Amino acid sequence: MVRRVSAPGATRPLRALVTDFAWPSLDIEREILSRVGAELVVAQTGEPDELIALASDVDAILTNWKRVPEAAVRASSGCVVIARYGVGVDNIPVQLATELGIVVANVPDFCVNEVADHALGLLLACARRLVPFTSQTRSGLWSLEHAPGLPRLAEQTLGVVGFGRIAQALVPRARGFGLRVLVYTPRLAAGGEVPGSLAAEVEVAPSLDDLLAAADYVSLNVPATQETTGLIGEHELGQMKPSAYLINTSRGALIDEDALARALRERRIAGAALDVLSREPPPSDLPMLAAPNLIITPHAAFYSDASIREVQTRAATNVATVLAGDVPEHVVNPEVLSRRRRPDGSETPS
Repeated sequence: MVRRVSAPGATRPLRALVTDFAWPSLDIEREILSRVGAELVVAQTGEPDELIALASDVDAILTNWKRVPEAAVRASSGCVVIARYGVGVDNIPVQLATELGIVVANVPDFCVNEVADHALGLLLACARRLVPFTSQTRSGLWSLEHAPGLPRLAEQTLGVVGFGRIAQALVPRARGFGLRVLVYTPRLAAGGEVPGSLAAEVEVAPSLDDLLAAADYVSLNVPATQETTGLIGEHELGQMKPSAYLINTSRGALIDEDALARALRERRIAGAALDVLSREPPPSDLPMLAAPNLIITPHAAFYSDASIREVQTRAATNVATVLAGDVPEHVVNPEVLSRRRRPDGSETPS
């Protein structure tokens, strides 16, 4: 059993802090971490002060949606790994972790099918006006009031911003409904190649503005970075067709939400379908929530019973692997491996 020396002549079990989780239990994590002699420390609120206090005596951090404060990372002098339950690491101070010799690990491909399915589901809900039809029918009005102007899906264009795993999984789903698929990334616009068989299924837009102007549905599929924060703002919304819909299953920070609220209220676009917001859960007075042409789901795109079991297993295995002195499956900051911290408190070349 691996144990950390906490005082001369004394040892304690390794500890992994869980900042937050969105599933019924942590039994999977406990079982996996017990194999390397580690126990869980589970935050009750995940608020910064609590995380800072708890982090001072742990060897690893597992985090879902809560932001890991820089102060918590600095306080955790024995931490050797921060693992994300998921893909994006915008809630982890990766640069600081790297400076301190801490491995950052994630699970970049656990929910590809679920998120692609969810994005397509949101698109179909917009395309067939399912929400207003349902609301009207429940109110006692059996009517086709929302049907005029309803286009045929197979004659429309899906614009995909970003072209990672999820975007690539979305393409055949959309093509199956007869949609034309237009994609944009700076790399592709500069002449980069579309992977494999997808080359025959998509067209590459020369710029984001060109994609926005041509698309009937715009799906955002990029991570939240310094470069992509506020990617869709007043200008970009103004490039979209008045009949177009904006779909976001990636990160709320990609959209200027005040600008989107105005565009929805003024009907400058037909609507939006969002699974993510810049603040989750949102405040009840968030202006956008009052828009009748908004569909919103509670950051649920990643969720299925199978995907949850997978992300629990793989995130916990990433932690256990580092605690055992090995390299995990997916390392976000590989440059740290040559000088990473060790579970015994040392820092030696990998």
